[in-house]
Amino acid sequence: MPRVSELFFKTAIIFFLLGITIGIKMGISGDHGAFPAHAHFNLLGWVTSAIFGGYYALNPAKAERRLAMIHYGLYTLGLVVMLPPLYLKYAYGMDAVEPILGIGSLIVAAGVLIFAYMVFSPAQPVRSATVAPAR
Repeated sequence: MPRVSELFFKTAIIFFLLGITIGIKMGISGDHGAFPAHAHFNLLGWVTSAIFGGYYALNPAKAERRLAMIHYGLYTLGLVVMLPPLYLKYAYGMDAVEPILGIGSLIVAAGVLIFAYMVFSPAQPVRSATVAPAR
């Protein structure tokens, strides 16, 4: 499995465990105010990261590109910046974290744009046709 795939899957598991923990905490307390954070940890952290990992596993030529690791780093950084403030906002009403939340959201969006580029770009570099020199 390509390294970037393995990293995305390992990161996905971490976010899944965090999302499950938030869900259990909400269930035990009966306070479901943090459900938006719970959903984002599971959907952006767990599901989307796992999809990225699966995509790169199925496209090893693209996984070997430097841009794939940049995608991993940027997207994961965005989640790390965005998700804790999202939890604090909804679990504890800390509206002061919204600027950090916004920055994290923009970083995540940049990671998604890189993924879109990777999906739509050819697996192999396009080679220009060589023209034989005139004799």
